[in-house]
Amino acid sequence: MKNYFKVLSIFIICIIFSNTLKAQITYDYDKDADFTQFKTYSFGGWQDDCDKLINDLDKKRILQSFKSEFTQRDMDYVLGDADVVVTLFLVIDEKTSTTAYSNYMGTGMGYGPGFRGGFYGGYYRPAWGWGGGYSTTTYTEDDYRVGTFVVDIYDAKSKKLVWQGVSQKTINENASKRSKTIPKGVSKLMKNYPIKPIKK
Repeated sequence: MKNYFKVLSIFIICIIFSNTLKAQITYDYDKDADFTQFKTYSFGGWQDDCDKLINDLDKKRILQSFKSEFTQRDMDYVLGDADVVVTLFLVIDEKTSTTAYSNYMGTGMGYGPGFRGGFYGGYYRPAWGWGGGYSTTTYTEDDYRVGTFVVDIYDAKSKKLVWQGVSQKTINENASKRSKTIPKGVSKLMKNYPIKPIKK
């Protein structure tokens, strides 16, 4: 079971931060909040279940990536009282997709002479005809996992949520290059934060 969670943690990090698959990014924030007043931040920790889903090395990579993003926005990390508190957690959903494949077989078209009769006598006319056929439909079901990475930022004074970013992806089992893909994935998620990085 321990090995299962270790392997699963690799899968989760890859699906969220891999460059090979496009993540679905959504976000929301308090339009009335003054984000320019937030100068310090702290991490409120991970969801309890995350210890089973992600290892300490990848946690460190994610935290360092967020620290870099906040530093670029002129915000300082503090251990004590901060202007905002950042919480992180992961959610894994098991899903099933159904695909239908249809084939139409036996279709044919014929051409030949024919005689058409009528009230005023018959006449010769070529005749067209369609042959019979049938269709078959095959259904296949595939199970897959969808990982969701959620970032919540709270105003420490009011205790209210002021910004939320969500990255969702289908699991990708390629576990390589996480040291590069994690910072890029976090940067993509933080692009929607109201305060943009300071250009140097």
